[in-house]
Parts: sequence; C-alpha cells; structure tokens
Amino acid sequence: MTLESILPPERALFGVPGGSKKRVLEFFSTFIAQNTPSLDSQEVFSRLVGRERLGSTGIGHGVAIPHARNPHCKAPLASFLKLSEPVDFDAIDGDPVDLVFVLLVPEQADDAHLALLGQVASIMNDAETRQQLRKSETQRQLYDILLEAIRHHTSDGRAG
Repeated sequence: MTLESILPPERALFGVPGGSKKRVLEFFSTFIAQNTPSLDSQEVFSRLVGRERLGSTGIGHGVAIPHARNPHCKAPLASFLKLSEPVDFDAIDGDPVDLVFVLLVPEQADDAHLALLGQVASIMNDAETRQQLRKSETQRQLYDILLEAIRHHTSDGRAG
C-alpha cells in the first residue's frame, strides 16, 4: 500500500476555508463522508477531535497531520487540504497551519499504517515541498506537486 494509492486527485483540495482547527476538521469530515458512503461525518469528526485532545497533530512549519482510526474505514484513505488562510492548530512550534494532510485508517491499524504516517511526515518535513505546495495556484498543480513529492520520497528510500 502506497500513499499515492490512497490519495486520489479529488482529495487534494485547494483554497479550503480555515477559520479554526475545529472548522477545518469539520470541513474534512463532511467532505470525506459525502465521498465515502461507509463513513459518518460526525464519527469522523469526533475521532479526529479525540486524537487532537491527546496532543496536537500540528508538526510545525505550518503543517498538521490529523489522523484517526475509524471502524467504518475499510482501507486507509488520505486527503490534503491547502487552506485559504492559516489557522491556529496548537502546533509544536506555535506557527499557524495552512497545509493539512489527513489520514484515516481502519480500527485494526497495523505497521503499514504507521509507515504511511511516517511517509507523510517525511514529505511534509521537506522545506522545498512545503514551499512548492504553498506556491501552487490550482488544485491540479497542488496534486501534481504532492504526487511528485510522494514519488521522490518513496523512491529514495526515506520512506516505504
């Protein structure tokens, strides 16, 4: 299972309204439930918020990686949100977040799911990738940059 296989172009969203961490998580929960019939938006939202209560998924440099397990999630799925304006995400460096990579995994998540999370972190820790994502001006451009970063990080052995 690869990050590329669980992030289709329609789940790379450009210019998502921010407002607050809660609004961003609500937006994603509604979006993913509309596109994945087995998922309930309230449950997705509740699980993401529950994970945030354990500690912010804001990893610094304007990036957050909200993630949660979900019993109705049959296989891992990913979504990327480029916010129209940064929001406070209680990130470890205190910086507001404008790049949000969301992962949902089945309840019985295994090492492969941890590897996916590690791959996302590796990609988003790359300063050049973040800069290119922020410069993107269309949803297609945003997705192409993400795909290139995923392929680069997968092929050079930094993540598997």
